[in-house]
Amino acid sequence: MKPIIAIVGRPNVGKSTLFNRLTRTRDAIVVDVPGVTRDRHYGEGRLGGRPFIAIDTGGLAPDAAESIYAEMARQAEQAIVEADAVILVTDARAGLTPADRAIAERLRRIRTRLWIAANKAEGLAPGIAAAEFHELGLGTPAPISATHGEGVGELLEAVLAEFPEEDEAADAEAADRHPRVAIVGRPNVGKSTLVNALVGEERVIAHGEPGTTRDAIEVPFERHGKRYTLVDTAGLRRRGKSGEDVERFSIVKTLQAIESSNVAVLVLDAAEGILEQDAHVAGYILERGRSVVIAVNKWDAADKESRERLKSELRWKIGFLNFAETHFISARQGKGIGALMKSVDTAYAAAMAKLPTPRLTRALIAAVERQSPARKGYSRPKLRYAHQGGSNPPRIVIHGNSLQDVTDAYLRYLENWFREAFQLQGTPLKIELRTGKNPYASPKAKGKAKGKGKGKGKGKGKGKARR
Repeated sequence: MKPIIAIVGRPNVGKSTLFNRLTRTRDAIVVDVPGVTRDRHYGEGRLGGRPFIAIDTGGLAPDAAESIYAEMARQAEQAIVEADAVILVTDARAGLTPADRAIAERLRRIRTRLWIAANKAEGLAPGIAAAEFHELGLGTPAPISATHGEGVGELLEAVLAEFPEEDEAADAEAADRHPRVAIVGRPNVGKSTLVNALVGEERVIAHGEPGTTRDAIEVPFERHGKRYTLVDTAGLRRRGKSGEDVERFSIVKTLQAIESSNVAVLVLDAAEGILEQDAHVAGYILERGRSVVIAVNKWDAADKESRERLKSELRWKIGFLNFAETHFISARQGKGIGALMKSVDTAYAAAMAKLPTPRLTRALIAAVERQSPARKGYSRPKLRYAHQGGSNPPRIVIHGNSLQDVTDAYLRYLENWFREAFQLQGTPLKIELRTGKNPYASPKAKGKAKGKGKGKGKGKGKGKARR
């Protein structure tokens, strides 16, 4: 088993910077504002040949009774329970504070291995930077600079020295491919509540205040023997509404989570209906080519009129996602979750489907026999054969002659035909047309054709890509 290292401390001492340093990523948002990190954030790191798991946590505020800080403290305490080792991060420049003493007193009661890191010690004499923190009585403090990496390697070596070497065979689990599912939507539609309902615990903070989630939080879990990685994301607002630096970073993390996912679950609010921002989020998912499942949350709180209005809005506001399954759920009550996950499995299978060339070509021939493409002038486009050009989303490449004359309406017809033929439910489908060279065309005609295509942005080379 990989050792689990929890990083804890009061707000704004550099815990997220240390997390990014240990995992060699930029997964955690780092801004010089207290309270940016709120949920538990997991990441994998490696020191030489020794892997480990790091947990970034929100700042511990010992005097927080009821607020978002109290929820953050509960998340940090859960990380301490899960961890094999705890690093208490302090601020060497600010010195020892009452909050540091209160946190140390709380950590003194646990039996987990504990280390103290005096962060922001760059430019300070090591002995001076760490001297004050001996008072805590939790061992020898390690002066480090998470920003510059000074002392971090030595601290990590000390932490991992007490754990046995990891067997490489045990790392085979990481190679197991499983769906990455991004839970996306505008703020306060119930994304974090849905994640908690799926994993069966208060894994992420679900609060009535909009914008509670800031990082993109990855949550591995297993359901009916199948492994998934859920990604809880920050709510996406309109551009003009995202003024703070923290919120802009959160939006970037959300867009990156959609990009790296296999399936996006678009969460809507049944009580408020489908707003313009919901359509923008749906459009971005489609633009990135990700499989989609629509989850209409808070269905139990919507009256009959709201339900009818929302069903109508689904058709005309986000009708471009007509390939996606829609589920009416209540994340708080756990209703409709099972059917939702079945659709996630279906969408993932469709996104990663392997489409054999002979079957694709037979389906193409059958589609053309049923409905030929429209003529343009004296010629008609000839679609000869098809093969798969990629997955997530599936991309079908069709070869033939005069394919630049194929209309968008006919492309939609082919898309629906392939979708039905291969049961590609829940995923967008991209069709690329490639026209072969005409060996009898004169050099002058070739030059004109090339110039015309380049001027209209149709690309160069052997053919033209559509859609």
